[in-house]
Amino acid sequence: MLGALDWVFIAFYFVLVFGVAIWSTLRERTRETSANYFLAGRNVGWFVIGASLFASNIGSEHLVGLAGTGASSGVAVGQFEILASLILLILGWVFVPFYIKSGVFTMPEFLERRYSSGARWYLAIISIVGYVLTKISVTIAAGGIVFESIMGINFWTGALVVVIATGIYTVFGGLRAVLYTDMIQMFVLVGGAILVTYLGLDALGGWGELRASVDSSFFDMWQPSDHPDFPWTGILFGAPILGVWYWCTDQFIVQRVLSASDEDNARRGTIFGGYLKILPLFIFVIPGVIAYALSQSGQLELAEPDQALPTLIGTLLPIGVRGIVVAGLLAALMSSLSSVFNSCSTLITWDIYKKLKPAASERQLVWVGQLSTVVLVAFGLAWIPLMKLISSQLYTYLQSVQAYISPPIAAVFLLGIMWKRVNAKGAMAALLTGFVLGMLRLFAELFKPSLSGLVYDYADINFLHFAILLFVICCAVLIGVSLLTPPPPGFKVAGLTFETADEAASDGVVPPVETITEVPSETPGEAVSVAELRGTSNPAWRRRDLWLTVGLIIAVALVWLYFTG
Repeated sequence: MLGALDWVFIAFYFVLVFGVAIWSTLRERTRETSANYFLAGRNVGWFVIGASLFASNIGSEHLVGLAGTGASSGVAVGQFEILASLILLILGWVFVPFYIKSGVFTMPEFLERRYSSGARWYLAIISIVGYVLTKISVTIAAGGIVFESIMGINFWTGALVVVIATGIYTVFGGLRAVLYTDMIQMFVLVGGAILVTYLGLDALGGWGELRASVDSSFFDMWQPSDHPDFPWTGILFGAPILGVWYWCTDQFIVQRVLSASDEDNARRGTIFGGYLKILPLFIFVIPGVIAYALSQSGQLELAEPDQALPTLIGTLLPIGVRGIVVAGLLAALMSSLSSVFNSCSTLITWDIYKKLKPAASERQLVWVGQLSTVVLVAFGLAWIPLMKLISSQLYTYLQSVQAYISPPIAAVFLLGIMWKRVNAKGAMAALLTGFVLGMLRLFAELFKPSLSGLVYDYADINFLHFAILLFVICCAVLIGVSLLTPPPPGFKVAGLTFETADEAASDGVVPPVETITEVPSETPGEAVSVAELRGTSNPAWRRRDLWLTVGLIIAVALVWLYFTG
C-alpha cells in the first residue's frame, strides 16, 4: 500500500501533467485550426516528437507483459523493442520524406493520394475499429489493475480516473497537449523504471549475481526456429513486417511525425525515438528477470509472472519512491490512452466526416474532432463494466486481430513508395486478400481444438511465421494484379515514389490539397508550396543524422551480441 508521501508525489504528477496540457493548449488558442488541433500546427521539434513516439507506445503490454514474460522466459521478448529501434530508422529515412511532402493529415489519406479512395476507406475503418476494440479497452483495463493492485483503489474507480483525466486534456488540447504531456511522462516513466531496476539489482547483489542466479537461456535473445513464441526466423523476418505496419503506417504512431516542422525534425525525432526504444529491454524486461531471480532466492513471492513488476514495486521500494514509480506507470497508461483518443478522433474527422462533408469549415473540423474524443471517452467508460464479461481467451484473440491484418497494409505502403507500377486495383486486391486470410486464421484459432489436418496446421503456425507468409502472398497479389491492369495515372505517383521523388503533379490534375498548413491558404498551389517547404532538408542536418543513425545501429548490434547465448 502507499503512504502519505507517495500520494503527494502522485498528486504532484497529475498537477504537472494538467499544467503542461493547459500551457500547451493556451499557446495556440488564438489559431484554432484543424492543423493546430490534429497536428499541433505542424511546427513540433525533434525532441518532443521522439519523446512522444516512445511514451505513446508504452502501454499495458510493457508495464505487465514485458516484465511478466521476462520473469517466465528471459530477454527474448525484448527483441520486439530492439527491432523497433531499426524500424524507426526506416520510418525516418524511407517514409518521412513522402509523408511530409504530401502534406497529408492521416495515413488513410496518403493511401488515397497513392492509390484510391477505396484504399483510404479500408484503412480508416480497420484502424478505428482496431483502436476501439483493442488499444482503448486494454489501456483502460490496465489502468484499473494498476490502481487496484498497487494503490489499493477499486478497479472501476481507477479505470474511471484514467479515462476521465486523460480525456479532459485530450479533448481541449488536441495533439499539442498530447505531445507535450508525453514528453513529461517520458521522463517520469523512464525515471521510475530505472529506479525499480536499480533497487532490484541492489537487492539481488548486482548484475553478476543476476546472471549467476538464472539459467543462461534467460539471457539469450536468439531462440531456436521451433520456439513457440520467439523463433529466430520469425523475429528476423516476421517481426519487421509487423514493425513496418505499426511504426511506419499506423496513424497512432505516424501522427507524431506528421506534426514535425520539417523533414529534418521528423527524421531526427525518429532517430531519438530509436535510441529510447533500447531502454525497455533494460527497464521492463530485466526487472522481470530480477523478480524471477529474487523469487528463486526466497526474497519475494511471485504468484505468477505477470505480477513481476507490481510485486517488485510493492516489495522493494520505500515510501516516497513508490509514489514516483506509480506515477511513472500512470504516465505510461495516460500517454498511450491520450494518443489513441487523438489519433482515432483524427481518423473519424478527417477520413470520414471530411470525406462526407468536404466543405466543412475549420471550426467544424475541430469541433467534430473534440466531439469524437468525447464519444471515445464515453465508449471507454461504457466498456468498463463489459470487460469482465469477455473471456480472457477471446480477449487474447481480439488483440491478435491487428497482427493478422497488418501484413497487407505493410505491403501496400512499402511497395507503393518503392515501385510506381503498382496501382489501386492491385492495392485493393492485396488488402482484401490479406483481410480474408487473416480473419480465417483468427477463426481457425478460435476453433483450433476441434480442427485437424491442414486446417489445424494453418491455425497452429507461429504468428510471426504466419506474418511472413501473409506478407509474401499480399505482395504477390499486389504485383500480379497491378501488372495485369493499366498503370496508375501520373498524379498518383508523382512525388510519392522513389522513382518519381523529384516530380511534381501538374496543376489541374492532382486533387486539391485538403490541408491547412502553418501559412493559412485557400488555394491548392500555395498549400502545396508550404508542404514542399516542409519537405526540404538541410544537408548539415542529414550528415549529423547519418552519424546518429550509424551510432544507433552499432548500439543495437552490441545489444544483440551481448545477449547471445
